[in-house]
Amino acid sequence: MHGTNPIRLPIHGDGLTLDIEQIFPTLQGEGPYAGWPAIFIRLGGCNLACHFCDTEFESFAPLSLEAIMEQVSEYTSDVRRLVVITGGEPLRQPIEALCKQLLAQGYKVQIETNGTLYRDLPEEVEIVCSPKNNGQGYFPLRPDLLARVNAFKFIVSASSKDYGDVPAMAQGGAPVYVQPMDESDEEKNRENLRLAVQLAERRGYRLSLQLHKIAGIP
Repeated sequence: MHGTNPIRLPIHGDGLTLDIEQIFPTLQGEGPYAGWPAIFIRLGGCNLACHFCDTEFESFAPLSLEAIMEQVSEYTSDVRRLVVITGGEPLRQPIEALCKQLLAQGYKVQIETNGTLYRDLPEEVEIVCSPKNNGQGYFPLRPDLLARVNAFKFIVSASSKDYGDVPAMAQGGAPVYVQPMDESDEEKNRENLRLAVQLAERRGYRLSLQLHKIAGIP
């Protein structure tokens, strides 16, 4: 969206209907489960407006929990049992009921969040927190969410090389992934990759690449 999206506030409710941008099968391209066959549930709307965001999440429509589960079932196979709930910002919406149903049916569930919101999700849900930098520093992370984070993913750009806040933000010993920002510019992207490699080598972080873009899949 590159910062053009409206900032949307958190929604309260029972979660029996959610604003859905898209449900689709693919490979998880980033972070701890990179390369795994997955089903993505992309929720609409975000509480931030990051200038570097390259994802469409404002063409959403309401979908019942029953319909969501039906679509997930259509894409399920013996090897595709990972469901990634993303956005936008997935914790903006009441996804507790969705997570419980997915877990009850034997799916592995991963959430990708910017870390500024919190919901009391089942303990089995794995949370990847990707803190966002507005150019003047990172948005504060919720302390209650930090206690639940399984991994951190920082999007890095050579135009902003000060990543000294990363160790302080990535508390609790969860692994830290560094991923080069895609700025739709080959030269900038090369510099961003070089920076991510340097951070991984010097600080012991893990390098994350957007495998889905390399493979040309959704």
